[in-house]
Amino acid sequence: MPETRTVALADGRVAGFIDYGPPRGTPVIWCHGGPGSRVEPMAFAGPAGEAGFRVIGVDRPGYGKSTPKPGRSIADWVPDALAVADAVDAPRFIAVGVSTGGGYSLALAARAPARVTGVVACCALTDMRWGEGKAMMRAPMTAGIWNAPDREAALALATDVMGTDGSKMLNQASEGAPLPPADLALMQDQTFMNGMLSALPEMFAFSVQGYVDDRLADGVGWGSFDLTNIRCPVTVLHGEADSVVPVAHARHTASLVRGATLKIVPELGHFSIMGHVLPTLQALPK
Repeated sequence: MPETRTVALADGRVAGFIDYGPPRGTPVIWCHGGPGSRVEPMAFAGPAGEAGFRVIGVDRPGYGKSTPKPGRSIADWVPDALAVADAVDAPRFIAVGVSTGGGYSLALAARAPARVTGVVACCALTDMRWGEGKAMMRAPMTAGIWNAPDREAALALATDVMGTDGSKMLNQASEGAPLPPADLALMQDQTFMNGMLSALPEMFAFSVQGYVDDRLADGVGWGSFDLTNIRCPVTVLHGEADSVVPVAHARHTASLVRGATLKIVPELGHFSIMGHVLPTLQALPK
């Protein structure tokens, strides 16, 4: 695996990232899920590289090698991502956002429209100012944190639910809504599970801080950026059988983003939909 690098940020923090290459490929800034980290696109990067895409995985604050930033909004992450893009000499790039990362990919396109050439928002939460969509997210890992009275209480809840190192997270997944067969098949794949388990230390490098700050940032909705500033092609990709983030979220996001393409794949869920990210990237207008 390529080496982890860090870049110093204007506010004194650092951001961790991995440039998976190839050097001359079309740059793709990967906005990981929550929890997640810069290593999330590791398995994806090989096939993507063969297809001509250079994947750059970036830790959001509080994950991996990136310094926490309590109180951050979604749009607050944009300068971090642009600093990484500058560090790898990527003046223009595609943004891929997975699950929680979907809002971050759209914020990048809205706040840096001259630099983002396309967006793929995959299995992504929508704008939580939409009350109906927010009500669909009932798990304590999401709604519990949104409803916590303050960050300290949210950290305590997340620690209780997930463990300081994420060791309880898989139990929470098994107790939630049943996964569709396509996702269950992945969970029975030893290679997939080994990759997920090996990524846990990076997801919880700062305990649950990254995850809690993600939830506090998206729980208030997308008011920190303006979707009407987006100029590039946007594809909203979702599995119709997603039991983690309901497909209604994708439909709502597509209705918010002018000119967005909605791609819903029958029978696939929150994890199995990932197999469609590369074809979706390849289909973006050049």
